[in-house]
Amino acid sequence: MRHTVPMTGIRIACGAPVAALLVPRPVAVGGDDEQTLTVLAAASLTDAFEDPAAEFEADHDGTSVTFSFGSSTDLAEQVADGAPGDVLATADETSMSTAEDAGVTGEIETFATNVLTIVTPAGNPAGIASLDDLEGSTRVRCADEVPCGKVALAVPADNDITAEPASLEEDVRATLDKVVSGEADAGLVYATDAVAAGDKVATVQVPGAESALTSYFSTVLEQSEDADLAREWVDFVTSDEGRSILEHAGFGAP
Repeated sequence: MRHTVPMTGIRIACGAPVAALLVPRPVAVGGDDEQTLTVLAAASLTDAFEDPAAEFEADHDGTSVTFSFGSSTDLAEQVADGAPGDVLATADETSMSTAEDAGVTGEIETFATNVLTIVTPAGNPAGIASLDDLEGSTRVRCADEVPCGKVALAVPADNDITAEPASLEEDVRATLDKVVSGEADAGLVYATDAVAAGDKVATVQVPGAESALTSYFSTVLEQSEDADLAREWVDFVTSDEGRSILEHAGFGAP
């Protein structure tokens, strides 16, 4: 049985300081023969990791995969401070470097890529058709220091889009939620988040987004209670089968 561990955080308005602390909550695991693999992963992997987890559990009898999804920046800082977990998967190299500099990582693997896209509520009521249309719209994006925020800050700037967003969100899923709920005309998220949202959103491609490609990194953590099992997860995600599952979810090859 798979569990997703809820993460607590603070959503902020534009211009406010970022102050999100994500703390994994304990999950009860029953049975002496059961084992749990805890994967701390970027929010943009929330849906994409469901199928790999199902395959992994099917191949490892008695194993449950537990996820803690959140901002890569916050997760990396947590494991650097000794937070428990078996695997860390981030949406940028800078976040992974935070954990690496703290000496809590093993071999680091690149396993997927992603690109930025614009999403609007279903039906695109504001008529957003390009980056230029973001000027004068109510748009949202991730906070500056998280991976999706860094890309969503750079791409509009490269296209001379200077309008400030209505709010900055703690991670890409919080950004997507603002659009799905109709609280924003548009949001800058990853292409895979648009795929996961399905017909709840309309998608507008960002020209040249491939030049700001986002890469995903994974590693076994030094604090893992079962490093061999954690290594098997990383190997599976980076295998041909694992990458095929991720490509189906909209991710690119590393």
